[in-house]
Amino acid sequence: MKIKLKQFMLLLFVFFVQIATAQDGTVSGKVTDKTGLPIPGANVILKGTNVSTQTNFDGEFTINAKEGQTLVISYLGMQTIEVQASKALKISLQDASNELETVLVVGYGTQVKRKSTDNIARVTAKDIQQVPVANVQNALVGKLAGVQITQTNGKVDGGVKIRVRGAASISAGTDPLYVLDGIPLITSNESTNGAPTNPLLTLSPNEIESIDVLKDASSAAIYGARGANGVVIITTKKGKDGKGTFSLNFSQGVSTATNKKKWLNADQYVELFTEASINGTGDAAEAESTFDFLAQGTDWRSRQVNTDWQDLVLRDGLTTDADFSVSGGDAKTKYFFSGAYNNTKGIVVNNDLQRITARTNLSHKVSDRFTAGMNLSFSRSEIDRVQDDNAFTTPLQVVAQSPLSQARLDDGSANPNTLYANYFLAADNSFWKTIMRRLTGKVFGEYQLLSSLKFNSDFAYDLLSQTEDYWQGKNAPFMATDGEVYATSVNNETYIFSNYFSFDKTFAEKHTINAVVGMEFNKYHRRYQSVTSIYFPDDSFQTIDGGAEVNAGEGRETGYTFVSQFGRLNYSFANKYLFKASIRRDGSSRFGKNERFGIFPAFSAGWIISEESFLKENKTLSFLKLKGSWGKLGNAEIENFASRQLYESNPYNLKSGLTFFQAGNDNLTWEKSTQVDFGVEFGLFDRINVEVDYYNKTTDGLLFEVPLAISSGASTINKNVGKIESKGFEFTLNTKNFSTENFTWNTSFNITTNQSKVLSMPNGKDIVTTYTINRVGENISSFYLVEYAGVDPANGDALFIKNTVNLDGTIDRSTTNDYSQAKRVVAGNPFPELMAGLTNTLNYKGFDLTFTFQGEWGASIYNSAGRYQSVAGDYFDNQTADQLRRWQNPGDITDVPQARLYGSNGTGDSTRFLDQADFIRLRNLTLGYTLPKTILKEAGISSVRLYATGVNLLTFTKYNGTDPEARRDDTGIGEDFYSAPPARTIALGVNLNF
Repeated sequence: MKIKLKQFMLLLFVFFVQIATAQDGTVSGKVTDKTGLPIPGANVILKGTNVSTQTNFDGEFTINAKEGQTLVISYLGMQTIEVQASKALKISLQDASNELETVLVVGYGTQVKRKSTDNIARVTAKDIQQVPVANVQNALVGKLAGVQITQTNGKVDGGVKIRVRGAASISAGTDPLYVLDGIPLITSNESTNGAPTNPLLTLSPNEIESIDVLKDASSAAIYGARGANGVVIITTKKGKDGKGTFSLNFSQGVSTATNKKKWLNADQYVELFTEASINGTGDAAEAESTFDFLAQGTDWRSRQVNTDWQDLVLRDGLTTDADFSVSGGDAKTKYFFSGAYNNTKGIVVNNDLQRITARTNLSHKVSDRFTAGMNLSFSRSEIDRVQDDNAFTTPLQVVAQSPLSQARLDDGSANPNTLYANYFLAADNSFWKTIMRRLTGKVFGEYQLLSSLKFNSDFAYDLLSQTEDYWQGKNAPFMATDGEVYATSVNNETYIFSNYFSFDKTFAEKHTINAVVGMEFNKYHRRYQSVTSIYFPDDSFQTIDGGAEVNAGEGRETGYTFVSQFGRLNYSFANKYLFKASIRRDGSSRFGKNERFGIFPAFSAGWIISEESFLKENKTLSFLKLKGSWGKLGNAEIENFASRQLYESNPYNLKSGLTFFQAGNDNLTWEKSTQVDFGVEFGLFDRINVEVDYYNKTTDGLLFEVPLAISSGASTINKNVGKIESKGFEFTLNTKNFSTENFTWNTSFNITTNQSKVLSMPNGKDIVTTYTINRVGENISSFYLVEYAGVDPANGDALFIKNTVNLDGTIDRSTTNDYSQAKRVVAGNPFPELMAGLTNTLNYKGFDLTFTFQGEWGASIYNSAGRYQSVAGDYFDNQTADQLRRWQNPGDITDVPQARLYGSNGTGDSTRFLDQADFIRLRNLTLGYTLPKTILKEAGISSVRLYATGVNLLTFTKYNGTDPEARRDDTGIGEDFYSAPPARTIALGVNLNF
């Protein structure tokens, strides 16, 4: 074939024109974060077109665009920006965690914070990762306005109490509903040793993408009957488009107690109790005789033994964390795999935790319309536990032992002859091991029916399985047989089937509608068994089959069912007038047959004033929104058969029989919480964001056991009576203090007030417990105690204020040394009335620093162990060092009465043992350094970050006890009873990304 020169030249000309045109229409660039690290998988879109691409592993991209055109760059968790296309673009994305465009996760969907009329608090992965705590909840402390998070005490398995906007109940559950990737989690406490376990120990922080707390009725009403205590939505990490990434994190830390009480040493003990014996019995003989017993042959007069029992049971802990994750995807398939290992040696002896977790999240786009996926996780937590705070064989009760007694004898064995049972006898001859296994999974499908309408179907399953093994050898304290083994097994399982439609469309560029409507079915089942075996041939046999006699056994099965229909509508006009309505109808088998179903509606509205013409161009006020909401929620956290008339087996003389056990109530139903919320959000200079909210929630129809006449055959019946109210203000401030190429400094501050009061009670009567009262007009569970008045300087008697009523109706505030003549009064609030958190995040080149201060004010703690440990030698329990300032001579001015052995001088329950729990704590601090990328390029590593982090580093408080956050773990509200302080932890770690 012959090619003509003219044709060839024409072809060559066209070819070069195409090359030139292609070169003119292509721009390249690199996307990094604020520290200069590349961001793989960032989306780059040519604005107004379908032309798009993603950054590669090194954050680089090339896109068909002409110089001057607009590119939109976005990445999850980063602020979306627009830039003008040019050659060799260098683009830095800023964190968007506190920006108005943050996407919040709500029930069965998401919504942008700018257009939200709800009150939702949020933390993201960066807020909780690399904080060396055994549970997720502790990493949230101080970061969420209106949310109080308190770990019961310093045991690694200690329960965690979360209250959202104060207490919403008295006798029913007060914990929020936890939802993991759409799965309402089982959070029941299955411990049988008196102290609760924390079911959320089974979650690992490394797999969490974000946590959204739904605080108001507008947001929580989509969960209806279970939303009154708030909803905590946990979202796990997902794969993203782009090259696969591998992340590895390892840290190790040491822990100590945040504080230790000061106790009498041997010299002080002998001095105080000799004096107490003389004052109480007339001579020192009683004390010296007891000293001889406690010393067990050692010379107490020369102080041969001076045991610091507290130091023996509070040790240095050790925490090891290792985790990895692999994630990535393409246009069709996205994946995320992770695994984590935690090994925590607690600060309390013989209290340890080992946990392994694994997660797989997959999604696949089967077609242009249909996407399917699966989330699956497994966790195993093995805990070496100790007894609850009220047991003589719990470690912290050793502080009651005398310093004159040896903990161990010369041969290393535990001393069996101490004032109380020696804990080390229990440590050597018993163990309590708990294993928690959790399997959580969900399969889901999403079908795009129309461009604006999709259908979701989810099937989820949650299994929480727990075993406990309690072995006591023949030499264990209080052992009456040759050993005993107690073993339990419990399976809690729930499955949830959800189907819902979602509609999202904008009409005429001004009317935006987002709607969700669907149904959900939830089935729960629990099976529990326990067995006890005694008479073992040898201590090497530590399982049930080694005993000669199985002398006890128990088994129970229970369950409940929820069936629900729900709907939600969001409407906005011109992106400035906002309206939302939601409703849920719940039915539950827990309630009476006449009241099985409840309807829970909510409404909210908002006005983005800054979108109005008179403010739109305002340079100072960058954002302004008013919002308000109203709604009804329920609390269904009661026993599964609380409404039924029940009988229990009652065998006699090997004959079966039944006994009337519980009176039925066909009208028993949910506690109903009505909530109102008003708020304003505004931004200044695009650097300051402020959110202020007022809330008021009233809970009516409280679930109480109301007394019945003896003739009825049952002592009580469950009824809906009583009313309480919680109200307060929330203030959140987020600021960008500095933002330059090399240095950024952001601050987040929140403060919350709360007052929870009783509005009505069953039959208008007070409900009084050992230390607290629920009375109309007072705070929920107020402390109710005799008022301590100090010491009579003339004779050293403890004095109390009478608080009796005079004939003229006035209160007699005179004092008496007769405890029985004084009346109890409301003396304090177990819940804080003011909470605050302050977090600062600073970045300078490769360095990053984050620290959080947290504070609480207005709460009181009652030390119910004070009547044993702080009473100037009333009995031979070792005393706190402050008892050395006891009254000794006429005219002495002090708050500690005269030391009188067996004298009961000031030992009655009173405000003497009540203290304010106000504190400010440096909750966590993290300092990190990211190595320069140039150093890592040869190794194929995208980033290496070295960090040091600390938890509970500093505490500022006037509280006289062990710690203002330590609470007894067996029962009670706001009590300290030989409770372990929290751990102070310092850890070093490294994070690698490939």
